[in-house]
Amino acid sequence: MSYRADGKTMWPLADGMAGTDTPVLLPIMAPRLQADCEPDGRITVAVWGVGTLATISFAGLAAPYRYGPNLIEAAQGGIYVAQSAPVMVIAGTMLRRLAPSTKASWWHKPAAGDAPAKASRKGNRRWLELAWGALALEQRGDDLVIAAGADLAEAEAALGLAVDAIIAEARAYVERCDRLPKADPLLRSMVIQGTHAALSSIRQDRHGQFAGLAAGQGYSSPARTYYRDGYWTLQPLLALAPEAVRGQIRLLAKGVQPDGEAPSAVILSGPAQSAAWDVFRKSTHPYVLEHARAGDWWSDHFDSPLFFVLTVGDYVRTSGDIAEAKAHWPLLKAIIERYVRMSGPDGLPKKPNNDRDWADNVYREGYVSYNLGLWVGALDAVAEMGRSVDPVFGNEAEALAKTARANIEAALWVEQPGTYADFRNSDGFVEDHVMADTLTLLRYDAVSADGAKAALETARTTLESRHNTTQPYGDWGVLCAYPPYKRPKDTRSKSAFAFRYHNGSDWPYLDGIYAEERLRRGLGDARYALTRWWQACLDSGWAGAVEYYSPPYGRGSLLQGWSGLPADVAVRYRDAIGSPHEG
Repeated sequence: MSYRADGKTMWPLADGMAGTDTPVLLPIMAPRLQADCEPDGRITVAVWGVGTLATISFAGLAAPYRYGPNLIEAAQGGIYVAQSAPVMVIAGTMLRRLAPSTKASWWHKPAAGDAPAKASRKGNRRWLELAWGALALEQRGDDLVIAAGADLAEAEAALGLAVDAIIAEARAYVERCDRLPKADPLLRSMVIQGTHAALSSIRQDRHGQFAGLAAGQGYSSPARTYYRDGYWTLQPLLALAPEAVRGQIRLLAKGVQPDGEAPSAVILSGPAQSAAWDVFRKSTHPYVLEHARAGDWWSDHFDSPLFFVLTVGDYVRTSGDIAEAKAHWPLLKAIIERYVRMSGPDGLPKKPNNDRDWADNVYREGYVSYNLGLWVGALDAVAEMGRSVDPVFGNEAEALAKTARANIEAALWVEQPGTYADFRNSDGFVEDHVMADTLTLLRYDAVSADGAKAALETARTTLESRHNTTQPYGDWGVLCAYPPYKRPKDTRSKSAFAFRYHNGSDWPYLDGIYAEERLRRGLGDARYALTRWWQACLDSGWAGAVEYYSPPYGRGSLLQGWSGLPADVAVRYRDAIGSPHEG
């Protein structure tokens, strides 16, 4: 049987899986195990907090294929990943070659005293021990079982899981991700993969304890958990796994400094990887400048403290567990006071002239819409929590929010094109293109209802590529920015190129924010933002929620946690999305 669909690499199936005749890359993330697997015969295996262990060659599986979360079902055999232990099975194949990794990651410099990789074998079992981790394999008839760990004891324990049990866990996980089973194939498959991106971000240590929310498979070495990526990733987890959100709060709190400053992410690596990373951090430019403390990933990010406040606020609001607010109240107060010091009489904090917020390839100084939306949201969260924890400070936060709201329109509204400016510098320069991240102003009700409605209409006509005939690539997704940044000096690296990265790529998490604002305000016509990016993934053979993409530059990393936000919006607004032919 063939699943071929003309002109497409992959296509959605009625059960929410993705069909293909092409052996495309499957990104794998489970609580401990992660891998890049090509079903025609190659897999690279790693462990969270440990690093890359080995590349394995096996007899390829034949098409056609059905792809799902951490799963491929082939014409004969398949690939299945367990949830309870770092182990997987490739059914219907034979081992061909096992090659140990020479280092745990691209930046790893093995120490001179590290022992070389040690390989051993007994019967159908093979073992591989490295200075930073271990692998255990067993050929069980036509099934190849692969287990991994921080050491041989962890890998051996995982290898004890039976093939039938591994397959059962893999299929049960797919069912858990299937949160919209009555939807059409495109929407259903998007929800499955988006939910997988969020759930698979929940990482564990070798003892089964929570070990952070991974931003994505490509952001695991050194193992770290981000304030901003984590915030958007945890939106579905507030309902699906609130205990993980509580654990995330406690980990992020460790990175917040007494004065309210916080890095982009908190490093969570195990001992071997942490030691290797610290050597690299202290000896390599520009990392030695950007990572001021051993536990920091890129110190002093302007938006990170605000996301910590928002995370605590969302958790308390949805769980009713005020204990987390009480435990971290000194940090929450320090964060608010930090931004007050950066504000003038208008109550609007000014960002320094650096590239340290979400748009980390862009230098934005002064009033930045994205950050001011987060600021108002954080003040509202503190005001709400303060009613139970600290009424006096809660009232102060409420007053600050009122002042900020009163001044945002005058500071940032731009009559043409009819939206809020990306940023307004202290010297008066205004970047007045249409930028999707300004929608945080709408999400946290920091602007008027009329202004929000106008901004959403401008986003619809300018950022939805199907309506924008002046951009050169046709109908391909929702641009994050248009037109490109005015001044070359405001951008660097990938964002220095029009339609690349922060300068116009489609970011699914921003699509989710945009779609939710349309749905929350009763405007409808949100299906395009929720699904067009996923259609692009399928067409291109990207088997997972992609970080970002654009026609001239391709994609970012696969299986990105915050790209699960559109799936969560679709589930919560399932009755308002409309048919596949909407719009």
